[in-house]
Amino acid sequence: MDFGFSAEDERFRDEVREWLGVHAPGAAGRREWEQTLGKDGWVGIGWGEAGYGNRTASLTQQVVWAEEYARSVAPPRSGHIGENLLAPTLLAHGTDEQKARFLPAVAAGEELWCQGYSEPGAGSDLAGIRTKAERAPDGTYRISGQKIWTSLAHEADWCFVLARTEPGSARHRGLSFLLVPMDQPGRVEVRPIRQLTGTSDFNEVFFDGACARAEHVVGGAGAGWQVAMSLLGFERGVSTLAQQIGFAAELGRVVDAAVRSGAVTDPVLRQRLVRQWAELRAMRWNALRTLGSPGDAGAPSAAKLLWAGWHQRLGELAMEVRGAAAAAGPVDWSPSAPYELDAAQHLFLFSRADTIYGGSDQVQRTIIAERVLGLPREPKGVV
Repeated sequence: MDFGFSAEDERFRDEVREWLGVHAPGAAGRREWEQTLGKDGWVGIGWGEAGYGNRTASLTQQVVWAEEYARSVAPPRSGHIGENLLAPTLLAHGTDEQKARFLPAVAAGEELWCQGYSEPGAGSDLAGIRTKAERAPDGTYRISGQKIWTSLAHEADWCFVLARTEPGSARHRGLSFLLVPMDQPGRVEVRPIRQLTGTSDFNEVFFDGACARAEHVVGGAGAGWQVAMSLLGFERGVSTLAQQIGFAAELGRVVDAAVRSGAVTDPVLRQRLVRQWAELRAMRWNALRTLGSPGDAGAPSAAKLLWAGWHQRLGELAMEVRGAAAAAGPVDWSPSAPYELDAAQHLFLFSRADTIYGGSDQVQRTIIAERVLGLPREPKGVV
């Protein structure tokens, strides 16, 4: 498929830039911003003709929207998990009733979602989930367990939870994909996790008998693994190209810092800057290429390996450009209060997790080896 942008795509780009230029600078809180996006038809443009979203857009126009949003001064999205992960999953596996109940609320920016996958003992090993959902006499499911690294749980109205619904089951068998309301005092507890950067973007979530309705099991009881794997396929696509716009901005700041400090006169450092630029361009063209190859089982894992390592190297390079000053923190820092980092320090510290979250590098290489290259499966330890 040719992913060159047509004249129609460029007209769409002009429309997107104009709208963002008017609305993004005055954006209010993140929830209010989601509702503004929904009211003007910018949520769910990738859902096709399903009738649950707003305006429709071609694949290249979805790329245009994602890239222009990343270039704008618009705030980070609170609704992207519902729009880009839950919605495609419901369109593929949900019942008509589930789609009618949840998709319009996502499209309107009225309900925010988080993802309940990772657990303290099952981070990259998703099949090791221990959270249980037991069927109660009234037909509902009662969920008990803990999830971790849950993005936006402190803002979310709902969580899609992968839990074990078949007693005695192990690994990928006996799992179900449940839609769980977060507003259950005493049954759902959210605790922010303070990160190395001093911020709290992720959370721990504890379920103590939290209730989920039987009609809110997506794909049917016991089909959770298949649904979960389908969702992970949606996780990397158009959004990867928007991510690369952010990477390009970070690289630009590192280059500017190198020019201002004179570090760019070092031929080795200058070569590394050029290599970062070239690799980012290669990642963009690879992402565009793989958008037209939905059957390529190894593409998401290969893309994750590429960008995670690239971003870590950029963080290291940002610190080297700054020199000794990069190791200095604010003089008024207190252990009892969050501390402020400059852009280079934040990039370096946050990017340390890139090769772990979303599936570690080791997991991605195993997927490529076993599912794409057909190599023997890695021996599993005894549980």
